Amino acid sequence: MLNAVSPFVRIAVRNGLLAAALGFVFLLALYFMGKHPFLFPVYVDFRIVLFGVFMVMGLHELREDYQHGVLSFGQAMITNLLFTIVFATGVAAALWLWCLVYPDFLTDYIALATEQIRAIEPQIVEQLGKDSYQRNLERLPDTHGGDLALDYWVKSFILSFFISMILSVILRRQPKTN
Repeated sequence: MLNAVSPFVRIAVRNGLLAAALGFVFLLALYFMGKHPFLFPVYVDFRIVLFGVFMVMGLHELREDYQHGVLSFGQAMITNLLFTIVFATGVAAALWLWCLVYPDFLTDYIALATEQIRAIEPQIVEQLGKDSYQRNLERLPDTHGGDLALDYWVKSFILSFFISMILSVILRRQPKTN
């Protein structure tokens, strides 16, 4: 059954599921090491490395094993998009379920994020706007697991887009014409 599916889909789904399992384990590991994974700046997010590794492996396998050394930019972008859909949906669903089963994850996030927001210097609050600062502070206690899952899902697509663009350009190969 799985062999009847296009290699683009097969590779993207397989790698997306593996990366999702690994990504969720990383989330839990960070949390249990005392570092809440939702409070890291995006430029030190482990998904950058995770996406890079799995996308390079998937595109290389697709190009060399199924495309006879040829891979277009569009094929690479579509494969990476499918990979990201599977990854983001898998981790977001697991995260939402985790928040239902282990509510301390969400409670700790709300407490730590409130602490982090209150620690913002007054000059920065003035630049951001007092109204938005206050609104964010007031809305934080109403956060639920679905909010964290949606946030993770959306940010996965944003990170993936830029990484996909770079890797699709680097790994593409056009057929040689004589």
